[in-house]
Amino acid sequence: MTASVTKPSRARPMPVDERRAAIARATVPLLSIHGRDVTTRQIAEAAGVAEGTLFRVFDNKDAIIDAAVEVFLDPEPFRDALRRIDPSLPLELKMQLVIDRFQDRFSGIFGVFAALGNRPRPPAAPNIEIIVGIFERLLAPELERLRVPPADVFAFVRIIAFSSAMPQFSQTTGLDSDRLADLIVHGIIGRRDVVAEASTPSTAPRGTEPCC
Repeated sequence: MTASVTKPSRARPMPVDERRAAIARATVPLLSIHGRDVTTRQIAEAAGVAEGTLFRVFDNKDAIIDAAVEVFLDPEPFRDALRRIDPSLPLELKMQLVIDRFQDRFSGIFGVFAALGNRPRPPAAPNIEIIVGIFERLLAPELERLRVPPADVFAFVRIIAFSSAMPQFSQTTGLDSDRLADLIVHGIIGRRDVVAEASTPSTAPRGTEPCC
């Protein structure tokens, strides 16, 4: 008696919109590596589809790149990555994780925009209030210790992360995210000096302290 062999059933075809989204997501990391020189063969391999499948859902390679850029610029995955940071962690560690996520985001943006070349960049309308709210939640345990509001912390961290992620500087500063976090949290004055200054009463009359 010969055992019958059951052939695997054919996978359900993916709807066009889902296929387009999957191909766009697979293309995003390729843009940072290859820019506009990425090939449709590389895209197809990353997406796990035949090369001909690309052109059943996209008109051409430029359309795939445009869709990938649109996917990458969606801010919600980045916001979710920040939301997943535990507010109960030590402040220095939280700042290091925040910087890591910002640097990854900016590094990706530099690569994606380089891939766009002279093509117009998609319009961006960031909602700053949302991310400031994320910082407020993240910094809630330290709120009474902060010298500035969480909105200022966000603005400062964004500047630091942006500049440290720039290709021109990232390889020459010698400052990794844990050192940047330490500088953000503690500044450039030695901690013992800070304690000594805090414990020394000021002799200047109130309201007459020098401004600079």
